[in-house]
Amino acid sequence: MPQYTSDTEGDTAPAQALHPVRTGETRFDRATAEFDAPLAVVDLAAFDANAADLVRRARGKPIRVASKSVRCRALLERVLARDGFAGIMSFTLAESLWLARSGFPDVLLAYPSADRAGFAELAADPESAAAVTVMIDDPVQLDLIDAARPAGGSGEEIRVCLELDTSYRLLGGRVRVGARRSPLRAPGQLAALARTVVRRPGFRLVGLMAYEGHVAGVGDEVAGKPVFSRTVRVMQAAARRELARRRWAAVRAVRDIAPRLEFVNGGGTGSVQHTAAEAAVTEVAAGSGLYVPRLFDNFRSFSGRPAALFAQPVVRRPGPGVVTVLGGGYPASGVAGPDRLPVPYLPAGLRYDPQEGPGEVQTPLLGPAADGLRLGDKVWFRHAKAGELCERFSALHLIDGDRVVDTVPTYRGEGHTFL
Repeated sequence: MPQYTSDTEGDTAPAQALHPVRTGETRFDRATAEFDAPLAVVDLAAFDANAADLVRRARGKPIRVASKSVRCRALLERVLARDGFAGIMSFTLAESLWLARSGFPDVLLAYPSADRAGFAELAADPESAAAVTVMIDDPVQLDLIDAARPAGGSGEEIRVCLELDTSYRLLGGRVRVGARRSPLRAPGQLAALARTVVRRPGFRLVGLMAYEGHVAGVGDEVAGKPVFSRTVRVMQAAARRELARRRWAAVRAVRDIAPRLEFVNGGGTGSVQHTAAEAAVTEVAAGSGLYVPRLFDNFRSFSGRPAALFAQPVVRRPGPGVVTVLGGGYPASGVAGPDRLPVPYLPAGLRYDPQEGPGEVQTPLLGPAADGLRLGDKVWFRHAKAGELCERFSALHLIDGDRVVDTVPTYRGEGHTFL
């Protein structure tokens, strides 16, 4: 039991007079002893082990790194230096151009853009135009690009990728499982847009992408929910079979029009091994599997090591069994719910106060482990999603064992908040 001392008499000491004797520390505490929290770290051994596992699951097909899940140039460089990884999947045009100027030679923009200034820059810069591939799913998007070209419609040839809708449809389409992304679902629709691209001056069709988020990003082994988990597995198995047939037909239809198609991209962290097994797919995408945030604890087919953590300092001790840390209210995107919240990770045995949860400027934490924490100690958290953590911190401290071996800027630390 922790020991307390009190400067007052009586049966109950004021909260501010309680001074616990610390019961232990983690290697993350030792590594960052000279750094004040709030701070964020990446455990390099875990990061590298996760990268190796992604390569194993990709079965020899190259992995394109999803930059939105990393948001740190130094770590993008680290993973791309490994065998089995090739290229970046970016999330905005401005980011794509910045990465191209930074020396990354193969950047696939995963989402359509309406960034006129960015398209003007892309069309005017031969090096960026050679490195960046833009995403389209509508011929009007080609008009947006042409409208941004220099006067007279000149400029560089723009590399184009088409996106196939992957959602799983039931009951004649009345039920949809999967994200609302591309309107292009049938192979004939892809072929029609492919013809438009190849006939249009100033564009070159180089790729096809299909991201099955309902398989890659939805866990199928959720603790305490066996019926839900079995239902997810049945749905995902059926969705994979349907998509494999449709993706194969779509690729054939597009290759009939653009036989020199350079790549067919698919998958994500949770579906790497399944997507890589499809003959039509030439590369897979992954990013979250490098950091392994809490949403990726719920997969039956693989397990990773938490690599990215953040720490908040203990600033109050309201009473026995309670500490308060600074800030910590960093919810992830998506449908609001408990699964979008960070989770207290170390020391084990802490939980949120259900009446407050993680707060904007302070977060009370309950549990026996609170009694072993002193003012100034760090509480370590795992974020719900991967790269969004980097929007909160300007730097990542890279840890090897129990030492910080480097400190590198996030996108935010380099002055960029792309979205």
